[in-house]
Amino acid sequence: MPELPLSGIRVCDLTWIIAGPTATRVLADFGAEVIRVEHGQAADAVRFGRPIVGDRPTMNNSGFWNYINRNKKSILLNARHPMGGDLLRKLIAASDVVVENFSSGIMASWGLDYPQLREIRPDIIYCSVSGFGHSGRDKAFTTWGPTAQALCGLTFTSGLPGYPPAGWGYSYMDHTAGYSAAVAIMAAIHHRNRTGEGQHIDISQIEAGIVLNGPAVLDFTVNGRSWRRAGMPPGNRAWEPRVAPHNTYPCAGEDSWLAIAVMNDAEWRALVMAMDEPPWAAEARFATNEARLANEDELDERIAAWTSEFTGYEAMELLQAAGVRAGVCQRASDKFERDPQLDARDWWHEVEHGELGPITYDGVLPKLSATPGSVRAAGPLIGQDTFSVLHDVLGMTPEEIAATEAMGVLM
Repeated sequence: MPELPLSGIRVCDLTWIIAGPTATRVLADFGAEVIRVEHGQAADAVRFGRPIVGDRPTMNNSGFWNYINRNKKSILLNARHPMGGDLLRKLIAASDVVVENFSSGIMASWGLDYPQLREIRPDIIYCSVSGFGHSGRDKAFTTWGPTAQALCGLTFTSGLPGYPPAGWGYSYMDHTAGYSAAVAIMAAIHHRNRTGEGQHIDISQIEAGIVLNGPAVLDFTVNGRSWRRAGMPPGNRAWEPRVAPHNTYPCAGEDSWLAIAVMNDAEWRALVMAMDEPPWAAEARFATNEARLANEDELDERIAAWTSEFTGYEAMELLQAAGVRAGVCQRASDKFERDPQLDARDWWHEVEHGELGPITYDGVLPKLSATPGSVRAAGPLIGQDTFSVLHDVLGMTPEEIAATEAMGVLM
């Protein structure tokens, strides 16, 4: 196996929940030694997520925690204890990167803001991920993914016709900010390799989301049309340009749907041929796009009757082979169980976990031809690497580690 591109980089991981762990997962996937510093009496809440084995959380059986913490190490350390604080500073001195996603001001309260980190290691790369960033009027405000999503304007652009904006119901901006942080950290590593200088990376989740508002901004700027209007989004029927048929249609099986978009008369003729030229399709009321739009309800009923005879993939393959735009409305389970594209891309990987047994993970994104990332280990059991990190990284003897543990530092 070739050496991974971030081999030799050590990351002191002070993150929690989603945004920070997402960033350090990317680094770990590409070979960085990521050491998560945890405190058993204030463990990451994600460790108590829905168990995937057993009936109750154990701090080690959360599927989500394992998902975003694979390839990492975990140590127990009470940083509030004087000796724990000293050990944390020694670990920082032995690390290339420090990553955290606390609210602005928390690291300063620990005596570990960027100027203080530079005193520990002058070329340290320090990445902070927070809602508004570490400067400006709103830096003290706390957020998490869904609130950052609303504050940057994205929630307003999602929802159903006739209903208020709905949002996406999940921490989209946590992951987005985490990916941005990972890219920035790798850029900072490259900069340090050339100059010998570290730097502070200040990631704002709000800013990471604002840049995704381009379509809404353009719609208002160019067309004078605000997204604050009834009926937006417009549903499955096409609104610009107005064409028919353009909708989602039921297929055989439970909650199975197929999206079909016919953009011109040639594609309509291809659809008719794929449906084996039913007599109704030859009627004048379906002969042109204007006529089909005038009879759109009945048109959709006719097509739905045909799609209902097939599974979604059967109908999709028939239509695509005929040159008709069609795609299955996939569920999450579809991607996991039967997606040949993902199989061809070597996407799913099974790794053994110390408590949960074999765990299936998705693959590493992006793919590098010479030095691809890999899924090498499941998420660590809490504190499983405490001894090895203190001994191998910090040079402590077994006796020193035992004495430290007896004083309640490694908990």
